[in-house]
This record gives sequence, C-alpha cells and structure tokens, in this order.
Amino acid sequence: MKAEQNELITRIGPGTACGAVLRSYWQPVALVDEFDPRLDPRMAQRPLKAVRVLGQDLVLFRDDAGRWGLLDRDCPHRNADLSFGRHEGDGVRCPFHGWKFDATGRCLETPAEPAGSKLCERVTQRSYPVMEKSGVLFGWFGEEGKAPPFPEFDCFAAPATHTFAFKGLWNANWLQAFEVGIDPAHPSFLHRFLSDAALDSVGENAAGRQFRSASAGDFSGEKWPMTRIMREFHQPDISFEPRPWGMQLTALRPMTDELTHVRITNAIFPGTFVIPLSETLTITQMHVPVDDEHTYWYSFFTSFAGPVDKEAMRNQRLQFISLPDYVPKSGRHNNWGFNPDEQRAQTFLGMGEEDINVHDQWAVESMGPIQDRTREHLGTSDKVIMANRRMLLKAIETVQAGGTAPGAADPAQAGQMRGPDTVDGIAPAGTWGSWWQEKVRAKRAGAPWLRQPEAAPEAQAS
Repeated sequence: MKAEQNELITRIGPGTACGAVLRSYWQPVALVDEFDPRLDPRMAQRPLKAVRVLGQDLVLFRDDAGRWGLLDRDCPHRNADLSFGRHEGDGVRCPFHGWKFDATGRCLETPAEPAGSKLCERVTQRSYPVMEKSGVLFGWFGEEGKAPPFPEFDCFAAPATHTFAFKGLWNANWLQAFEVGIDPAHPSFLHRFLSDAALDSVGENAAGRQFRSASAGDFSGEKWPMTRIMREFHQPDISFEPRPWGMQLTALRPMTDELTHVRITNAIFPGTFVIPLSETLTITQMHVPVDDEHTYWYSFFTSFAGPVDKEAMRNQRLQFISLPDYVPKSGRHNNWGFNPDEQRAQTFLGMGEEDINVHDQWAVESMGPIQDRTREHLGTSDKVIMANRRMLLKAIETVQAGGTAPGAADPAQAGQMRGPDTVDGIAPAGTWGSWWQEKVRAKRAGAPWLRQPEAAPEAQAS
C-alpha cells in the first residue's frame, strides 16, 4: 500500500476524508455502566465526564430528568473546559463566567451580562444526538438532522436481560484493531492453546476464553473445543460474500473427507465484527477511534438462550481492565504479560490463557500507533483484509463525491440491517452450506426473545 493511501484510511479527525465516512454512522461514546455509582462513585453526585471520540473533545452528562447531553467540551464563551463544569441538575454551568447549558446545548444563563441582555438567546453550544442501546450510549456526529435509522442487529434487538456490554482501550489506530478482528486465519496461531481444558470447565460467561468452548457438532462422536480445531487445522479455506451490512466471512477447515469445520462470521462496515462465542452466544464488537492513535472496542454479548449474568461477566472482565477509563492492566509497559516459559509449554503467544483479549491487544498495539502498511507483504489468507480496504477506499471516494456511505449509513438499506448470523461447528463436508443454515434456524427458533424465526441467511442477503 502507498503511504498516501495509508494516511487516507487511518486519519479520522474533523475534516478528514475517512473521518467523514465514520461520521456517517452512529458511534459508541460510553457504556451506561460508566454512570453507575457502584462502579464509579463520582457519578453519585456528578453524572458528567469528559469523552473523546473521533478526535473531538466532548462532555457527556445526564440531567435530573434522565436526559443525556453530549456537547462540545469548549465553552462557547471563552473556550474553557466544560468537563470541569458544575452539574446543576437541569444543565452544566461553566465555572469561568457562569454560563449554563442544558442537554440540548441551549444557553440558559449568562449571569455576568447586564440585566436585559439577549446574548444568551443568541448562543448555543454544539450538541450531538445520543441514543441508548443495549447498555451503550451512541452519538451522531454527522450532518445535523441526517442520522440514519439505528440498525436492528441482534445485539440491539435482544432485550436487556439477554445482552451485556463491555469495553476496553487500545493504544493504536482503529483500522488495525478492526483488521485483527476480521482476520479468519489468526485464531489458529494467535489464540492457539498447546493443550485443551475440559469443556465442562468453561462457562459462557468466562472472560476471553471463547476458544475453550466446544464447536457445534462432533468429530467421531467426540466434542472438540475450538482451540483444538484451530490448532490442528490451521490452513483455512477463506471466502467472503457481500452483504447489505458489509461482508459475510466463511472459513472452512477440512478435517476428513466427510467432515469440515465451518466458521461463519461477519464484518459490518465500517468497524464492527460479529463472531460466535458458543452455540447460543455471539459477540458483536465495535471499534471507535478516540483519535488517530487510540481506540475503544465495545463488545456486546448476545444470548439466544437464557438470560446473561451481567454481574458475573463484568466482574470476570474487571480482572483485566481498570476503571474508570477501562484501561487494560497489560500493555507495552509490561510487555503485555509475556512469559517465555508459557510460550514454550502452554500457549503459542505466551500471554496468558484466561483473557485472549490481550492476545489481540498485543497484535494491534505491537504494530505501532499507526501501522505502516507500506511494509506489509500480504498473502492469500489476507483476502478479507484486502477486500475491506477496497470497500473503505470506495466509501471514502463515494462520500467525497457527495454520495451516501454504504451499509448501516444508508437509510434505504435500514430494513436489511438485521442479524447477522454466525456459526462455529463441525459439519458434513458436502452439505455444510445447508447444515449451518439449519443451525441458525434452530438457534433463532429457540431464542425466547424472538417471537418468530428469522428468514434463512440467504434470504437476509437479498
């Protein structure tokens, strides 16, 4: 890749071409949990915090009426920092000269001005629409009044009882974070365990241990954990197909003449992937730039069976993430917990078995703050990465020409922003295509929050 192309697809601040594409989509700005006084005692008296998204400095708060406000952080008077403002129930007051703003950005008071002054009526602070979905607050940073309908993906359609959201900070560019996630070949190496744990020791709520759980189906009457399949069959046949939301990815790992392992995942443009955690639990992970060199990932866990145990899931993940800013405890500062003895005897990477998120974190951060793609040598197994970059470059070109960004940004496609479905399992080699679709139908038919089964996967893609 040429250096100028790498600049084009990684720089996301205001006024950049790629930034304009990302501002065509709703973007996560915070977990609702971040305003829970049990997790952050500061929120009991002052539910307000500074946030940075897409290179923009903002202040996010909840007023006494329960409304969310997301405002530019610099006060429109003399540009002091509103994240230090006084939370007064119905709005935020700047401590510099007392100017006060409500959740919509409307100026309520300019107390130092002379009696009868109309200045307040002429001033507004730029505000951004906020939507709460599945435990996450989303902001709209595109053209005012032009926000597309919110997509009805499974992670947003499921009730609160069946979803759990969490996040973490990575010190690297958004695109390399997303590209690691959509790479179908990397689990055979990056997440390789050199031995297998008993399957019944792995619960669905376990943090970062999805490759310890069993794939659907069996091999010679035996259930196999995903890690064994990934380890023993490490040359997947990778393909992808366009879908209204982006791409459906297929990785086939032939096991015998009669059986193949099939893994169906999805890349939702521009920065989300959907993968299976188990036969009844999926992960939808979004990647939102803080700025060019920092990224928050937001993961939504969606159950198609029983309710999730949010408290247990949160506590397990808090072993590895520090509040209130959701910063991983491992990182470049401690070599991501690398242990050469473990690398020889337990894992391919040597960075722990309990939290595979640190494996991905290492891959993302070790490339540097912004990966230099001019030094890459891509192979056949990177076909999904290349396809996604082409899609991103095309979207940049389209938006620059005044067109509409693809997928969830296109209101005309809103009705097709559903699903998407995932599978991980051992299937009959000759009929794996119908096998996985039947698995999906059975999963959806068994979901208590779906009143009726969704259309077959091929119909969803029409």
